[in-house]
Amino acid sequence: MAQKPSIPKGTRDFSPTEVAKRSYIMDSIKAQFQLFGFQPIETPSFENSGTLMGKYGEEGDRLIFKILNSGDFLSKVDDTLYGQKDSGKITSRISEKALRYDLTVPFARYVVQHQNELTFPFKRYQIQPVWRADRPQKGRFREFYQCDADVVGSTSLWQEINFIQLYDAVFSQLKLDGVTIKINNRKILSGIAEVIGASDKLIDFTVALDKLDKIGAEGVKKEMLAKGISEDAIEKVAPLFDFTGTTTEKLAQLKVLLADSEEGLKGVEELAFIMTTLDNMPLQTATIAIDVTLARGLNYYTGAIFEVAAPDTVKMGSIGGGGRYDDLTGIFGLKNISGVGISFGLDRIYLVLEELGLFPETVTKSTKVLCINFGDTEALYAMQAVTLLRKNGIAAELYPDPAKMKKQMTYADKRAIPFVILAGSNEIENKTITLKNMEAGTQETIKLDELAASLSDH
Repeated sequence: MAQKPSIPKGTRDFSPTEVAKRSYIMDSIKAQFQLFGFQPIETPSFENSGTLMGKYGEEGDRLIFKILNSGDFLSKVDDTLYGQKDSGKITSRISEKALRYDLTVPFARYVVQHQNELTFPFKRYQIQPVWRADRPQKGRFREFYQCDADVVGSTSLWQEINFIQLYDAVFSQLKLDGVTIKINNRKILSGIAEVIGASDKLIDFTVALDKLDKIGAEGVKKEMLAKGISEDAIEKVAPLFDFTGTTTEKLAQLKVLLADSEEGLKGVEELAFIMTTLDNMPLQTATIAIDVTLARGLNYYTGAIFEVAAPDTVKMGSIGGGGRYDDLTGIFGLKNISGVGISFGLDRIYLVLEELGLFPETVTKSTKVLCINFGDTEALYAMQAVTLLRKNGIAAELYPDPAKMKKQMTYADKRAIPFVILAGSNEIENKTITLKNMEAGTQETIKLDELAASLSDH
């Protein structure tokens, strides 16, 4: 017996319904990307290994899928190297390409490679799959799509304003209310570490602070102590453990806390500009909130940091995130190109819309009309109706075989096709069709040349 086929762990098949729903989300995001002036680009699914390796840290390097060279890939490995069984050294000899890990590094490579062809600020969006050799688990896959938008070549804070509005516009279009856009600034985090005398432990400090909502104030203090941050330093930062109030009050608290840090005050100034500006341009459905514990991508971001939280009624992690980076292209030799970007979590957004029942019924509907096949003569007449409907933008099809009526009607029912056309000798003679409404169970006789107009009204 042949072995039952399977797919690799961490990958998925998508049914027609799932594809339709995913396309609905991606089309909604794409429409807003274009409305905000972003231009689409695409990069290859695999890059030269040198483009990707060393850009994501040691952990990221381990998660990059390497592609074996074509032909006799072991011919470049001598016996001495092979005998050492050092996978790192051997890999560089037998693999020169790798599947892309994200869309950001390929974008940086694209900007550097095409810099003389681009008009800056360059606004790009990209919706493509990426691959990570991660351990598969719920909500984490080895192949998944990223939906990114970035602007490079501008330091203006109006870009951050635009991205917040872009998030709001997408979630408004998806009818997803109750989304919270959390915002922080890397300069604020650096300033806090500076004023408490823990600049050398910035990463440890922020990683612990980021866990406040999970392990509480005492848990954060314990972790900071374990990382070598002094009790005096922790005492100075204690106000952040209960950081509440209005936006104005939060900004005032930060100004006091960061009074002795020039960089920290610069971060507060940037945050104040964004929040004040948005006060004059209220968002449609999303809420924006300052979150000083937010520290995603600390080694990467240099200014504003964003993270989007799903509505409280849904237990879900972030459904989007991003921020400002000052030297994206520096890794490829093009210095001082500042940028800011955001990403949408397609899979998580899908789960949220599914749980809240927010997918429109029309999303999964495809064929609107099925013509019953009674034989070659009738089928030829029915195809005239199909052709006419398609020319008028109505999805229609002819059942391919003159099977029993019950089988054809069952097919229409299982496909959730709302209308069925029946055309026999009488209809052919009178140039009419009989149109059956599958849901209502009713039927009517319609002139062939009036069919498209009649169906457009349904």
